[in-house]
Amino acid sequence: MWALRLGLVALACATTALCATRAQRRALDGGGRRRYHRVQHGHCSYTFVLPEADPLPCPASPGPAPGPANVLLQRDSPAGTAHAGHGAAQRLQHLERILENSTQWLLKVLNQTWRIEMQLQENSLSTTKLEKQLLLQTNEIHKLQNRNNILEVRVLEMETKQQAELAGAHLEKEKLQRLLSRQSGTIEELEKTLLAASANTSLLQRQQLQLLQSVQSLVRLVSQGRAMSPGQEQQFQDCAEVRRAGIRTSGVYTLHIANLSEPKKAYCDMETDQGGWTVIQLRANGSLSFQRSWREYKQGFGDAAGEYWLGNEAVHLLTSRVPYTLRVELQDWEGGQVYAQYGKFQLGSERQLYRLSLQDYSGTAGQQSGLALQGTQFSTRDADNDNCLCKCAQMLSGGWWFDACGLSNLNGIYYPARNNIRKLNGIRWHHFQGPSYSLKGTRMMIRPTSF
Repeated sequence: MWALRLGLVALACATTALCATRAQRRALDGGGRRRYHRVQHGHCSYTFVLPEADPLPCPASPGPAPGPANVLLQRDSPAGTAHAGHGAAQRLQHLERILENSTQWLLKVLNQTWRIEMQLQENSLSTTKLEKQLLLQTNEIHKLQNRNNILEVRVLEMETKQQAELAGAHLEKEKLQRLLSRQSGTIEELEKTLLAASANTSLLQRQQLQLLQSVQSLVRLVSQGRAMSPGQEQQFQDCAEVRRAGIRTSGVYTLHIANLSEPKKAYCDMETDQGGWTVIQLRANGSLSFQRSWREYKQGFGDAAGEYWLGNEAVHLLTSRVPYTLRVELQDWEGGQVYAQYGKFQLGSERQLYRLSLQDYSGTAGQQSGLALQGTQFSTRDADNDNCLCKCAQMLSGGWWFDACGLSNLNGIYYPARNNIRKLNGIRWHHFQGPSYSLKGTRMMIRPTSF
């Protein structure tokens, strides 16, 4: 910028000097009086020597071409001299105007140059500030890059550590799965062993109960002062008579039911609600199939020490003598236990298709009776006595008072835990766990209402 300014000043000085030199030369050539003109611009001072007049050429005249001698004569003539001085004055004024215009232009250029120089200085300062800021930002970026590199290294270390932990977890999972499979096998073996032990225990219990029954009968007869002859035994028609005889131990007893062709083994509950209950149905573990014929449900089947059905004919003969009460106990797989009790219960004869008669419901197995409708007849797979065209005994399995497939069926198929959901043909009670939940255990027992 300073070089441009110095160049413009030099150009101005050169221009002014050139004009002064030309003016001086014309003054010397004219030989007239000289006039001085001084101009001050900045550090430079310019003096112009201007001629008083400059001879003008004579007007053209006919004749021969003017030679050098004629030109000299014309220049020395007074008229030519006056005319030349007037023209020189006009040229001088013209040059002065040009010089002033040039000077003003140069001043404007110098001012603009000075402004541009100031702007450039300001821009230089701004550029310097921006460079400093850029340098600071660059330093910050470098710092952030260093931190980012450190964080990347830490993330990689954490990922490596996590992968190692994940691999360890996978190994532990595989070990646990192998251990679980081994334990599952061991548990299955233990369950089999437990079932076998339960069967042995049941056999021992039956033998113990029979022995205890014999001893109690013997003690009772001795206490009454009556001598018992060999083969003689006290006879009971139901468990209520056993309880009235002073026997308070629950177990299997032999019942001699009137008009029944042979004695019946039945389990007597001497604990629930003061005892005296004759169990007519028991489901506990699925060891006995209840897919039976009409004849089998009539005569009864199973073992009184385990799962069994006492027999429709025996229940009919008992409930036809005196009014009886029916108690139904239910158990689900989650440990819940409820019961349904009917104050009056009677079963019709075989000719009446063992028609059901129920009254006076109470209990916790629902707000209303869930056993069957009043007057419903008994049906089996070979004797369809229900009120449905679908043959409920064949579709739902077992023998029961189905009516139109009904609200319950405690003689359905026994399903173990985790397989007892959505089973319409299982052991079900509509008002307890719904119509498709197969229960874990059931027990039906009767006792005279007057007990």
